[in-house]
Amino acid sequence: MGEELARVKGADLIHFDVMDGHFVPNISYGMPVAQAVKRASSIPLDVHLMVEEPDRFIPSFAELKPAYITVHYEAVTHLQRTLSYIRELGVGAGVALNPHTPLTGLEYILADLDLVLIMTVNPGYGGQPFIPAMLDKIRACRELCQGYPIKIQVDGGVTSANARELVEAGVDILVAGSAIFKSADPEAYINTMRTQGE
Repeated sequence: MGEELARVKGADLIHFDVMDGHFVPNISYGMPVAQAVKRASSIPLDVHLMVEEPDRFIPSFAELKPAYITVHYEAVTHLQRTLSYIRELGVGAGVALNPHTPLTGLEYILADLDLVLIMTVNPGYGGQPFIPAMLDKIRACRELCQGYPIKIQVDGGVTSANARELVEAGVDILVAGSAIFKSADPEAYINTMRTQGE
């Protein structure tokens, strides 16, 4: 893992997906792997909890001092309370929206948000193609968040080929996994994405 992380030393964040096999149809990394990533890299973590009842996991992940902890709109009953809890632990609070989930409801919690993650694929598996309709959702999210210091992040099907279009639509943070790690030179690929997004 240390070797793989060294290949992406030009990244701004390490996006860390936590999947429980219930909220999404897959199981991924948990706390021991997150701790190993923290030890192996100085790049800040960006924890994405794709789990049911994410409040159970927030305190443990907050101990790693990530830049953000993001929970899914669809998985939380009392979202404002959860976001406030994340912030109380000294971490940026994010909410993720699946492709079918509308922005409606976010307007009441904008003051509690540091990040909105627009899923541009259905979560659970890497390597899926970008859903084009999400561009309009990104633009609407940018308009909704005007006046608030909220970052907009996208995850799913992000490549150097669509980076510029995504940034022009209003994206601040591009999450890419397969496109970077399957490239011959991940660090160069990251630099290409960054250039495309400028």
